[in-house]
Amino acid sequence: MFIGENPIHISKDADIADLVIMPGDPLRAKYIAENFLENAKLVTDIRNMYGYTGLYKGTKVTVMAHGMGMPSASIYIFELIHYFKVKKIIRIGTCGAVSPKCEIGDLILTKEIFTESNFAYTYNGYVGNVVEATESLNKIVLKTAEELKIKVLYGMTTTTDVFGPYVDFDKIFERIPKSYKVLGEEMEAFALSHIANTMGIEATTIMTVVDSKYSEVVLSPEDRETKLNNMITLGLESIIR
Repeated sequence: MFIGENPIHISKDADIADLVIMPGDPLRAKYIAENFLENAKLVTDIRNMYGYTGLYKGTKVTVMAHGMGMPSASIYIFELIHYFKVKKIIRIGTCGAVSPKCEIGDLILTKEIFTESNFAYTYNGYVGNVVEATESLNKIVLKTAEELKIKVLYGMTTTTDVFGPYVDFDKIFERIPKSYKVLGEEMEAFALSHIANTMGIEATTIMTVVDSKYSEVVLSPEDRETKLNNMITLGLESIIR
């Protein structure tokens, strides 16, 4: 295994906090830094994948984008943990609903994540299809949501190698064991939890439902970038506790 002395995709001198919020979109990272953090500074922008560090209610927090899909996200997750000794990561992203329980705009906190991808096997020989988010961190998120009166659905999600709306997702869904009550689908949570579990840190994923097979409503790109404030607030409030 080759692991260099310095990170390749995050600036080696970046001021990275122990606590990290990870959206996929670099522009969402910029939006969070400008609207939620105090004294936020751009600390890395290699390949235009923005990372900012600032203060949230007096606590140092980094907001680091990770791009789309497990291969992209895994690069930044690994470098944050290995090179910068990050202790907690909460991914905040968007997802599609695959359960009628979920409505557009709902928040989902993932408990377990199913995938049919070979990501974990390639990463370190793990042959399972399910990984768990950090239970202790999830308890904090759920308690925080209750205090903030933010509705959160809690359960299993699935991570795919494809963007759900562009394929016949029903065929994918048919292959998921019927005992798994999956709420939403996205493209990164499995990688985050698998790497975090492997490397011994806390991590979980909060998602906002932006499309659904049960609804014709779809949030626009502008809405995805700027109107996800409940999820952002919940992630920040939870990670500083």
